[in-house]
Amino acid sequence: MALRNIENALPILQERPKKLPKLSKNPEICLNDENNNIVPPPESTIDYVASENLKPFPDPESSVQRLLEELASKDWIKVCESLNNTRRFAVHHSFLLLPILEKLMVVMVKAMKNPRSALCKTSIMACSDIFIAFGEKLTLLKTMDDLLLQLLMKASQDKKFVCEEADKALNTMVNSVSRLSLLRKLKTYVRHSNPRVRAKAAVSTSNCVSKMEVNEMEEFGMVVIAQMAADLLNDKLPEAREAARSMVNSVYEKFTWNEEEEGNKQEAWQRFCEKNLTGLNAQAMIKIVSSQ
Repeated sequence: MALRNIENALPILQERPKKLPKLSKNPEICLNDENNNIVPPPESTIDYVASENLKPFPDPESSVQRLLEELASKDWIKVCESLNNTRRFAVHHSFLLLPILEKLMVVMVKAMKNPRSALCKTSIMACSDIFIAFGEKLTLLKTMDDLLLQLLMKASQDKKFVCEEADKALNTMVNSVSRLSLLRKLKTYVRHSNPRVRAKAAVSTSNCVSKMEVNEMEEFGMVVIAQMAADLLNDKLPEAREAARSMVNSVYEKFTWNEEEEGNKQEAWQRFCEKNLTGLNAQAMIKIVSSQ
């Protein structure tokens, strides 16, 4: 019997054509690649200008009239440019921003919520310049709470360059805003349900407490600060626990400032802790100071 040619015996398999990426008419919408994975549109290059390199406006009075309209643009790149212009006003012409300050803060909060990292970072940089320019005035604004929460959330996320910028802004805030007013706002967030947000709030609280004078601590309540620190000593994140230990040392230093003898300081601190804290928390606070 004649043998069949093997090339004629096997069926020829035709390769299926690969799917081409789906194109969107809207450049802001993400595309799908051949495996149906989400592919974000490319980020345009954004310049992150240091505050000291921001230039003043030649005609600031006319430029400020267009600022809110430019910040409302649907083009995110133009919003970045407008946020940088906001920074220029804050550095060189801050008095012109006072009438629209609350509206500007609403825009900055919205920009920080945007998934575009470049827009988010530019907004955070604007926060730092606003903190320096307006300081205590900001704590009187309703939007300050939203702004603070967003900064804490951005400081606790995984994108390093956004996280680092948010940390800088939080440090600038602590150095620029009234410590008493700021501590009253931070008090809420050291009990936040998100442990990473709670840890960042603990760090800012610790930095704030370390800069307070005795009269400021007494006005806020040394017992309240001590109780916050005691709660954070049991936190699951090391960053929060380390911030709590720093708070304990700050309170101890101010509480015992008029005691000359070290032994008297230790005794006074022990009485304070045992009177105002529960057993285990009191012992933990006493141990931190005695182990120095």
